[in-house]
Formats: sequence, C-alpha cells, structure tokens
Amino acid sequence: MNKEFDVVIVGGGMVGAAVACSLGASDLNVAVVELAIPEQFSAEQPHDLRVSALSIASKNILDSVGAWNGVLKRRFCPFRRMRVWETAGDTEFNSDDLNYPELGFIVENRVTQLALLERLDEFKNIELIAPTKIKKINYAIPGPTTLELDGGDVLQAKVLVAADGGNSRVRQVVGLGVTSWDYNQHALVINIETDYPQQDITWQHFVSSGPQAFLPLTGNYGSIVWYNSPDEVARLKTLSNEALITELTATFPDCLGKVKQVLGLASFPLKRQHTQQYVKPGVVLVGDAAHMINPLAGQGVNIGLLDAAALGEVLVEAKIKGEDISDISVLKRYEKMRRNENLKMMTVMDVFYRVFSNDVLPIKFLRNLGLGLAERILPAKNKVMRMAMGLEGNLPKLARGEPLR
Repeated sequence: MNKEFDVVIVGGGMVGAAVACSLGASDLNVAVVELAIPEQFSAEQPHDLRVSALSIASKNILDSVGAWNGVLKRRFCPFRRMRVWETAGDTEFNSDDLNYPELGFIVENRVTQLALLERLDEFKNIELIAPTKIKKINYAIPGPTTLELDGGDVLQAKVLVAADGGNSRVRQVVGLGVTSWDYNQHALVINIETDYPQQDITWQHFVSSGPQAFLPLTGNYGSIVWYNSPDEVARLKTLSNEALITELTATFPDCLGKVKQVLGLASFPLKRQHTQQYVKPGVVLVGDAAHMINPLAGQGVNIGLLDAAALGEVLVEAKIKGEDISDISVLKRYEKMRRNENLKMMTVMDVFYRVFSNDVLPIKFLRNLGLGLAERILPAKNKVMRMAMGLEGNLPKLARGEPLR
C-alpha cells in the first residue's frame, strides 16, 4: 500500500515524537516511523538508567504540545538548586534567585517518550507506524522521498525528518556530512539507593580525571554519572557491588546519604558530532542526528527538543502561508534558528569540560577564582542559570510557552 504524507519522521524517540506533537492539529498530514515502542510505565518499576535533566524551556515545550501532564502522572523529580565545586572553590545556583519554582526536572527518558507518544495518539493528523523496520529510503531531488517498510508499505514524504539518532541512517542516505571527535573518556551511569530521601539539588564535582555528578531521583534514589578514562570505567564495572559502594563512598560527599545498594549501571563513550548542514531539499535533521554534545550539563535532549519546537514552528507557519514545505528556502529557516544556537552551546560545554578536566596549576587557579566570582557576581550567576534553564538565545515559540497557531 502506498501512503502519501506531508511529513514523515524517522524515529519516535523524545525528539521525533516532539516534532510530531508540534505538528498536531495542523493541516499537515504526518507519519512517525519507529522501530520499537517502549515498555509501558509502572510506578513499581525501578528507575531507568537513562534519565535527563529537562530544562524549563523543555518543560514549556512539552506543556505547549500537551505532553507535560503525561510526565506528571508518571514519575519526575524537580530540582531547585545546583551545586558546582572544586577543591578550593564552589558555587550554588538557586531558582529563587530568578523567581522560578525550579531549575529543571530529572525525568526518565522513557517517561518523556511515553508522554509524547500518548499525546501523539490523540491527534487525527498523525499516524504512528510502529514497530516497523525501514527496508529502503529513496531520496530524490525533486521529491517526494519514499520509504519502503518491511511490511510492504511505501510511504511518500514531502519532508523527511531524521530523528534517528547519532548514527542516523537518513543522514547517511541523503549525504549530509558530519564533523566529529571522541573525548577519550567514558561516562559510567550508576543508579543507587541511599539511606534517606534525596534533596532538591544536583551536584557536580570537578577533578582532573573528569566530572563526578549526582542527580536526585524520587524517593531514596539517585543517579550518579562518573566521567573517567575508558580503562578506569572498565575497572569500576568489574567490581562487586560491595567494592563499588566502597569506591562511591570514598568519592562522593556524605551529604548525599550513605549508599545502601547499587541498582544498575551502564557506560558509554563521550563524543562530539555536528553536521555541516541541517537541511537539504525535502530533508531535515533534528536532535542527535544533527548534533551530539558533551553530556556535561545534560543539554543534549534539551537542545534536541528546541530543534523539534523550531521545526514545528517553521513547517506550520509555511503551511499557513501556502508555501512549499519541502523547499530549501523554507527549511533553511529552521537551520538558521538552530544551528548557530546549538554550536554555541556545544562550544561552551567543550570549554567548560577542558578547563575543569585538568591539573594545570594556572588553569586550576583561574577556575577556582571563576567559581568564587560566580558566587559573588549575581548578574553573571543568573546568566549561567538562564542558559542552563534554556531561557537564553533565539527561543522557538513553544519554548516560550506560546502557541503556534
């Protein structure tokens, strides 16, 4: 069966589903193609290892498309404070300083995805095709692009959206190149249970081997992200739970609460990747398909959701004006909104990472001085908080809480 769509989104993860929801109730006919549907949520299940620190801008986007209630009815952990410290200097950021109730929310990725897919299902102009595999992508200029699915269906798309991750098949098929490098460092993610309920604060401790971060989860649970060399991460993963708890106790501050047990762990390599272009005629890249950022400040999914909001805004407005949504001049508006903004964030994270992850004495002095100044100079401190909350730069309408129509 052949089906024609204005927009076909490859990937129904958080970013792809957010693109779809931003197009909900519009005059655009949309399909989302996804390989696998996540397991349904149960409050009795342990926390997933994959969590994100959603910014205020991301919360606004989810709320604007009607998906935030789906998060609230499942599981989330708000945080009001963020402490960053080194041997001789530290600073604490507090949402009260900006008159916000929170700085952000720690949410399991699956919870966010399920909330978006649930909302997506309520739109009559969106079809979720899942689970399914794509056998072949036929990209031609002029379009439409066609996708052959393993069940025999063929989808035609005026605009093909690549939301299929860092190894994007769509990006490779259409020939959009990337610039990338490895950081020669891995991140070890560990879910733990502690002896008392978590506070409303995230912690980030900097040492020469890399950052050591702690994210609060609901109840007596937390998520540790420990950056280190690949060899050291491999060693930590071979330890028994008792030996690993001993290492965690020696490394992380007592104020987090005694570690009672390790509930799960996983690791992944750190990599930076950025496409040279976000668009071609009839094709758009969003999220990790367009960029992979150092996860230091948890901004990866946040800038991906900003991509989704910006693309939705461009496509809906073009449709209202009667423009050809596949035209490169239309799609370039999205690239103009997002590529430089993402590049700025990636650069800031790289500088931050390199300044804090070494033992060179002059740099240590300057970064401790910087932390001390940040604690005392309120405008600079507030600027950093607004950036972390996603409230700086050229924001799409949905990130500002404004409707597209």
